Amino acid sequence: MKIRAEYPRPQFVRNEWESLNGEWTFHIVRRASFQKYQEDSNENINSTGFKDKIIVPFAPETALSGVSSDEIINCIFYHRKLNVPLEWRGRRIILHFGAVFYHSEIYINSKLVGFHDGGSSSFELDITDFITFGEDDLVVKVESCLVDGSIPSGKQSCFVHSYACYYQRTTGIWQSVWMEPVSRYGLKRVKMSWAEQDGCIQFTPEYFSINSDLRLRVNIKYGNDETSREVKVVDGVLFSVKIENPVLWRPGNVALYDIRFDVFDGDTVIDNVVSYFGLRTIEIIGNKVYLNGKVLFQRLVLDQGFYPESNWTAPSDQALENDIRLSIAAGFNGARLHQKVFEERYLYHADRLGYLLWEESPSWGLDYNNPGLPARNFLSEWREIVTRDINHPSVIAWTPLNETFLFAVPLVHQRLHKEVYELTKALDKTRPVNDSSGYIHYITDLWTVHLYEQNPEKFSKMIFKNNDDIFRCYPDIEPRYSGQPYFVDEFGGIKWDPMTQYIPELSFSQNLDSWGYGESPSDIEAYYNRLSELVRILISKDFISGYCYTQLTDVEQEKNGIYYYNRKPKFDMKRILEIFSRIPDWADF
Repeated sequence: MKIRAEYPRPQFVRNEWESLNGEWTFHIVRRASFQKYQEDSNENINSTGFKDKIIVPFAPETALSGVSSDEIINCIFYHRKLNVPLEWRGRRIILHFGAVFYHSEIYINSKLVGFHDGGSSSFELDITDFITFGEDDLVVKVESCLVDGSIPSGKQSCFVHSYACYYQRTTGIWQSVWMEPVSRYGLKRVKMSWAEQDGCIQFTPEYFSINSDLRLRVNIKYGNDETSREVKVVDGVLFSVKIENPVLWRPGNVALYDIRFDVFDGDTVIDNVVSYFGLRTIEIIGNKVYLNGKVLFQRLVLDQGFYPESNWTAPSDQALENDIRLSIAAGFNGARLHQKVFEERYLYHADRLGYLLWEESPSWGLDYNNPGLPARNFLSEWREIVTRDINHPSVIAWTPLNETFLFAVPLVHQRLHKEVYELTKALDKTRPVNDSSGYIHYITDLWTVHLYEQNPEKFSKMIFKNNDDIFRCYPDIEPRYSGQPYFVDEFGGIKWDPMTQYIPELSFSQNLDSWGYGESPSDIEAYYNRLSELVRILISKDFISGYCYTQLTDVEQEKNGIYYYNRKPKFDMKRILEIFSRIPDWADF
């Protein structure tokens, strides 16, 4: 049975590859953290197979892994046999991991190949010098700790069970594992950007290695229009290709250009990569956001990307696409990807469906008061996240942090915001940066607030108190609002749990097993009325550039989704669509 067998990296495709998803063996190290387990570790590194079985890429806490562990896992070992095809001999063999939470060490035949820190970013290792092209033993050691504040872990509960807005954990391998053969002079990555002023696509290629005799040819095609350019192979140097009659990408007009990269040694193609790209601009003019020169009103939904049977990992590629289609059917034109880095195939589906994304790190769990290891872990992982996803046209904003209010040392807090903002801008000057969603801002291109007031009249008064006093979540410790595009990027969160709704005869409306923001509406009409009024208020305020509604689906005990956790609709979707598809008169779309 093939498990998540689709190509994991659809914007950088090679024909020859092999999925390593499926059945592995595993061993959980069960010892207190203060106890040494070096002897156990050495024994496990030398393993040729463990007793228990697991289905990769699903985390051991999930049903689809075949394990359904409910314990807190601080250390886990994985093993599988590795059989690299003989026909790949003579090329470099690259082993890819979509994501492994959190610190991972990779061993082949008991020898350390490499390591990686970062639970949400992709990484790769050249394993050529460690394999025999026979049967090799691949061991992956994974460690994580959710309680010391050293790593960003998002909405994962650090207790055995979920609570409030913290959910089941995702430990170990949770995105696809795969390998491919590549020429020693093959492409490692290519950064792409649209230079509208010049009418050119800009390419910055990076290679595994280079020599003076190599050439790179890029071929670009859209419909019947085709152009190409050939350049000398130079690592990390930008070149441009002129596009005649460019067709721009946007929601409702999903124009994607097919791109092919060929690396030549003489007349021989030694590497070939197939890609795509969307031409679009995102810019801030005054207090508005413009997409391709048109005023954009962003109707986003909070998407936490959890699944009942598989937590952070989508059960199938179709499930990723389906979530986007469900959101569009509800009237949203995009999503704020909340406290999780989604796998690349989700971004691919967003690209081809014309769906706008704010990308965010799983920054919760990080100790903002410690300028040492936590900041180092966070900044290193964020750099990898931005680098991986920078070419996706659907991504229109970066949100490295979320709700950074648990701090005790203001200068340390401000330094982290400043450094991650500057790092993001150094990597990508084409997109706005929301330094910390909602609060507490220090340096930001977008001003965002979270407001869960459920009474529409109070909501309206809070969001705009008077002519020069716009709502800020922490006005005493944030800088003054300075005219950035203003977003209510969390609101609503209306609890609706039909199993525990208000029943007059029983006189209750709350349930310890479920929660949302504020009191549940008394009946379904009251729900629609509250929701409609909250959205109407946001649209009526001409200083507001968009919103993000909480949330797309229920997640475990949090029952404020537009859909149930299993993705079934909770409401009359025609009425929901009518509410969320409204735009203000000043917006082009």
